[in-house]
Amino acid sequence: MSYTYERRHSRWYEKFLLGVPFQILFGLPFVVIFPSLERWGWGFWNNLSDNRINTMCAIALAFVIIIFFLRRFTRFPGVRVAAYVAPTVSLAFLVIVAILLFTREAYTRQVLFMGYLACLVWFFSGYFIGRRYRQLKIGVVPVGNALDMESHSKIELRRLSSPEPDGVRYDAIVADLRSDNLGAKWERFLAECTLCRIPVYHVRQIHESMTGKVRVDHLSENEFGSLMPSAIYSNVKRVIDLIGALLLLPLCVPIMLVTAVLIRKESEGPAIFRQKRMGFRGEAFEVYKFRSMYVGKAGKGFTDGDDDPRITRVGKIIRKYRIDELPQLFNVIKGEMSFIGPRPESMELSEWYEKDVPFFRYRHVVRPGISGWAQVEQGYAAEVEGMIEKLQYDFYYIKHFSLWLDVLVLFKTVKTVFTGDGAR
Repeated sequence: MSYTYERRHSRWYEKFLLGVPFQILFGLPFVVIFPSLERWGWGFWNNLSDNRINTMCAIALAFVIIIFFLRRFTRFPGVRVAAYVAPTVSLAFLVIVAILLFTREAYTRQVLFMGYLACLVWFFSGYFIGRRYRQLKIGVVPVGNALDMESHSKIELRRLSSPEPDGVRYDAIVADLRSDNLGAKWERFLAECTLCRIPVYHVRQIHESMTGKVRVDHLSENEFGSLMPSAIYSNVKRVIDLIGALLLLPLCVPIMLVTAVLIRKESEGPAIFRQKRMGFRGEAFEVYKFRSMYVGKAGKGFTDGDDDPRITRVGKIIRKYRIDELPQLFNVIKGEMSFIGPRPESMELSEWYEKDVPFFRYRHVVRPGISGWAQVEQGYAAEVEGMIEKLQYDFYYIKHFSLWLDVLVLFKTVKTVFTGDGAR
């Protein structure tokens, strides 16, 4: 076997430095021992009370959770790991504190907080030191649709000049495996790469990982099985949605009451807007939102730009910060919606899209969401052209239906809420 067929980052020391073993052997002791020394001093291990053991175990568990989530976030397109270090670390420690409070186990708050800071330092440092090694380097077989591929912020594409090793170590090879022009030499090259444990991907797979979309014209009968969401996670997600909605409801009720009063004070009509929308498995349901438009003003079946004259002054504010979506907590409790999923469209628009957009109905295989992958990646879309692109994001979400993608969408949604970007 020629060394030129060697995969990038495949040598033992590269696997060690870039993998979980390094994190466990060096990162875990750092985030646990440093805070303990700062609070309890040298030799603290000679007097390990329940309080100290609980605190150190809590930090260690949070550290493992952070590694688990960050490594999975990097699988999705457009994810800048640095932007999600602080939210992930914060969420992990909030979960740990909640567990400690629920179980009433004793712990030292100062050490736990120092462990939180140590995790921030460790993961931010790891990102900035190793970011040049995280960009994938992929060799492109210059045949068929692979010729149209362009580099991405996370992926460096290098066009191969011939079906021979060029001395460069690649993370993977991409080729149009369905092209009739591939030829015997390129096929042997791809086979040799596979034997040397260098992954070979079809151009469609790389396109999806770069764009976060599954193209509508790429769907076929054979792919519907891969787009079938996990039934187990669907059930788990329903439980998480219900618990989350019940916990958030008491916190959101004061905001909802103030919003309702402001809406009624500015214009006549009910504070709550109800509309029939197409939901899970294509069944109609009534969605709840705070009314953001004047009653009786005619217009299109969707919001017509930022300066739509039907939108009230209060409506512009609650739309910008997504406050108008809060009543949908009741839809989540009823099981009609989820926190994360494809946004439900009105029955009128859904019937329109089903006539003009291929496979539109398939997006109803999961519960619609208050927020979704398409919303955080694309924003608002109403016309058929925009809906086709939105549908491609929805298909990507369904294909990669998982806790990791839901948490990533949640983080992006929180950012959108605080910045007000993408509102319509």
